[in-house]
Amino acid sequence: MQKKLIALAIAAAFSAPAFADNANFTFYGIADMSFDVINTGNSNTTSGATKRAVSSNVSRFGFKGSEDLGDGLAAVWQFEQQINMDNAGGTFATRNTFAGLKSETLGTVLLGRHDTPYKLTTRKLDVFGDSIADNRSFIGGIANTSAAVAFDGRQPDVLAYISPALAGVTVAVATVNLTETQTTSVSAHNSALSLGAMYDVAPFYASVGYESHSVNTNAIGTKGSQETAKKLGFGVTLDALSLGVVAEKTSDELGNNKANLYGHSAFYVSGKYSIGNSAIKLAVGKVNNIGGVQQTGANQITAGYDHGMSKRTKLYVLYTKLNNRDAVNYKLSQSSAAADSSVGAGSSISALSLGLKHTF
Repeated sequence: MQKKLIALAIAAAFSAPAFADNANFTFYGIADMSFDVINTGNSNTTSGATKRAVSSNVSRFGFKGSEDLGDGLAAVWQFEQQINMDNAGGTFATRNTFAGLKSETLGTVLLGRHDTPYKLTTRKLDVFGDSIADNRSFIGGIANTSAAVAFDGRQPDVLAYISPALAGVTVAVATVNLTETQTTSVSAHNSALSLGAMYDVAPFYASVGYESHSVNTNAIGTKGSQETAKKLGFGVTLDALSLGVVAEKTSDELGNNKANLYGHSAFYVSGKYSIGNSAIKLAVGKVNNIGGVQQTGANQITAGYDHGMSKRTKLYVLYTKLNNRDAVNYKLSQSSAAADSSVGAGSSISALSLGLKHTF
């Protein structure tokens, strides 16, 4: 043990000057753990079950920094990793990880892995983001269920530009090589173009997003077939009350004879009412039939309560229920317990989640 401590001290001594040279170096993260009780509900073919799990809700840590290059220009970098605290594993730098240049007047150019502009436009409107009730159970499209490749993604092989805020408006554009994000049905040599614009001046927030995928599937479609998504977001904060709305519509030419295979619309409405260090939250979401096929819609309702114990630590409880129609099988989102939340088409899934979230 003593030898290990000495080795760590020597390593820290040698590495300290490197950190000292970079005054803007930051270590940060989130530890978010919950105890979840899920009832998977009866599907058309299978009886439901009650499952219990300790879940890590996108817990993560990261390193980021910058170097002032003069004349308002800086080199920027970041490495971020999701940590499954309930079941350690995975590769390094699985979250936003990039290098780039940032200008105070011209904006930022990034190369690496990053959330698409389409995803960025409405994430702040999800009052249950990164929990088992995250609206990405249906918003953004689910690969092989309501999209060939999900739109609300964090993609590798990204070249992105993010403008500075001008009169409250920020614009972002990214090109993506989807080769490394292929699903079981999508071949290589796929690409994406993602666009987003956000207006953020209190008390209002508004956004618009567009993303197009050029995909070539193994079983359907032809080379260069397209799937697209459009999204609008709006939010307002009036004293203690915050309200948010998201509307999304997708279309494609991935079916036989370029028919619309996954095209659908989805809606999400959320509210949050703050009471001192606590908050009451409610959200309702709906996704309509996929590709015009009957009984392929779903709806979800969630209620929750947060209690802030400090600026960085909060306790929370939430209850969510997702109802699938007879011919579709959406699942709950984000937490590790949600992975097995559905047992088949037509299931009605519910979950109770008790959690602790600490930000550092």
